[in-house]
Amino acid sequence: MISLLVALAKGDDIRLVTTNVTVNVAVPDASPVGVASTMTIGGMVGPIESVTVHLDITGGFNGDLYAYLLSPHGEMVVLLNRVGVNSGNAFGAGDSGFNITLDSASGNNIHDASSGSGQLTGTWAPDSRNIDPLAIQTAFDANPAGSTLVSLDGFDPNGLWTLYLADVSVGGESAFVSWGLTIITVPEPQTWTLFGGSLAAFWMMNRRRK
Repeated sequence: MISLLVALAKGDDIRLVTTNVTVNVAVPDASPVGVASTMTIGGMVGPIESVTVHLDITGGFNGDLYAYLLSPHGEMVVLLNRVGVNSGNAFGAGDSGFNITLDSASGNNIHDASSGSGQLTGTWAPDSRNIDPLAIQTAFDANPAGSTLVSLDGFDPNGLWTLYLADVSVGGESAFVSWGLTIITVPEPQTWTLFGGSLAAFWMMNRRRK
């Protein structure tokens, strides 16, 4: 397990953080054990408005890979689940690696992505198929995308985040290069209440002066 501490200064009203963890380890081939990397976020203010994941993997066979993000409060989002596997394709996408951003706002699900060769790039919605990666191939058609990164909205972003990556099928060896998060939070409701109250007081004072 590889970890990183991202500690932010208290009192700075931090509402946007972009992090990156350099991992640089081989992912064991055909092993459910995989690799786990963690980071600890501290000092952000307000609940989560959005989470974006940045993922860099080289080599191997993309259709073999399974990955999920675990939030500090135990919410799990499946990021990759044997990309390309479906009723017509038992092996999945033959690309070799990912250098991607996973954002639930994207209309293109990563499970359907394939460039044919090399590292896949671009911005995609997470796979979100919360099924056994070794399930029969028709199960990937029967279980469409489920919980996305939107399921993390509203929670406290501070605490331990974990990204788990495994190669669950024989053939090729991937390297887990790095991963990161972009987290945006929203102001607490009372901030807007106080701001609105200040505007109202300012308006009343101006009326009295006229």
